Amino acid sequence: MNIEKLLLLAGLLLRFLLEPTRAVAQPQHVTLEDVVQMARAQSIAAKQAATQKLTNYWQYRTFQAGFKPQLSLDGYLPSFERSFTEVTQPDGTISFQPISNNNSVLNLALSQNIALTGGSVFVQKQLQRFDDFQRNNRLYNGIPFAVGLRQPLFQFNAMKWDRKIEPLKFEESNQQFIESLEQVTVDATGLYFELLVAQVNLQIAEKNLSNNDTLYKIAQHKLELGKISQNDLLQLQLSVLTAKKDYASARQNAEIASLRLRSYMGYRNEQALELAVPTQIIELTIDVKKALQEAFNNRSDAIAFRRKMLEAQRDVDKARKDNGLNATLNASFGLSNRGTHLGDVYIRPQDREYFEIQFVLPIMTWGRAQARTETAKANQQLTTQSVEQDKLTFEQAIYTQVTLLQMLQQQVKLTAEADRIGQDRYQIAQNRFILSDLSVTDLGIAMQEKDRARRDAILALRDYWTAFYTIRLLTLYDFERNEKIK
Repeated sequence: MNIEKLLLLAGLLLRFLLEPTRAVAQPQHVTLEDVVQMARAQSIAAKQAATQKLTNYWQYRTFQAGFKPQLSLDGYLPSFERSFTEVTQPDGTISFQPISNNNSVLNLALSQNIALTGGSVFVQKQLQRFDDFQRNNRLYNGIPFAVGLRQPLFQFNAMKWDRKIEPLKFEESNQQFIESLEQVTVDATGLYFELLVAQVNLQIAEKNLSNNDTLYKIAQHKLELGKISQNDLLQLQLSVLTAKKDYASARQNAEIASLRLRSYMGYRNEQALELAVPTQIIELTIDVKKALQEAFNNRSDAIAFRRKMLEAQRDVDKARKDNGLNATLNASFGLSNRGTHLGDVYIRPQDREYFEIQFVLPIMTWGRAQARTETAKANQQLTTQSVEQDKLTFEQAIYTQVTLLQMLQQQVKLTAEADRIGQDRYQIAQNRFILSDLSVTDLGIAMQEKDRARRDAILALRDYWTAFYTIRLLTLYDFERNEKIK
């Protein structure tokens, strides 16, 4: 019985010892490049950009299809009616006669838009069947063949302007997709360093707590030997309490930052993320003129400048032509016939001609036509001014970012050196305190400077990598490989 109890206790103890080991998952070590690639591949923002690109593609396909031949079949089959209808008699009186008929029509047409003129041509084939059930009579009517033209005269030609503007919109949307992915890179970089700073703060807080606790125990021994005052001991005790509070706060901030990064890049693994410090920077010498040239060649903003100017010209053209004579020419020529049998329609059909000009001419508008035209002209002028301002702002942003990137490359080196010096200085100060050669105040100052130098080094890296990816976003050009981003 005692042996069984011993075996049971041994099993419980073994289970107690092994379970925590299994429960603690090893953290996943990731670099900035890993996070960027994951965000571009599986983040919601990247998926939304891909979906928007697909939407824009099919919109452009819809526009292109409008300039290709369209084959359509329309009509009504059947079209039955049973009722009484009003019939005027020879003597002028009204008689309501019963009717019961079916009047079915099928029309097959092949049409083609003409972008140059804004009109359209069509080829048509039509068949009509009329059944009079009241008199047991059947008739056929049809158009074996007809060709026609519908041509607006002196009117605004929307198709001509669409052929200029829609390709620009499509090109703009393609560049916007690339920009969206680069924006994902910038956002992921920001969240990466947000977590990295939080993890560094946590490491600093954890190290400071350990150091302060050790120094406090040493100080207690030194107090017994009479080498420090009670006030210095209390100051170290307060430092321990402050370090505990800072550690708890840093741990909470690290958890929040980790959740934000994991959520953004679509990371569903249960493993914790342990970020590497990207100390190896890419030193670039960027020519501002080349950056501006690439930006105006690649960015959707540059395409939008041209699109907005064309849209403003289109609106002025529309305002002018909508306020004048508007006419439409409708003409067709073909063959038609009728008969009591379906085959009669195709036996010796007769010529069928149709010609018509519809027009609308405003005569008195009380200045409305002129007001519309002047409004469109004013909007065009405003668009021109806005585009010029946007170009200046665009150029200034690129110039500023290039200058900032060059400055930050040097800043990273300086803060890294300051971090190394701060760490060495604190180690010396700690050793001097242990040997009773340094005051508690000076030790605290060395600790603060060490922590500040470490944080400044990480923040300088954050600013550099954010600027590095921002210049890619602004120009859509990879200056590291000297190639356009696609």
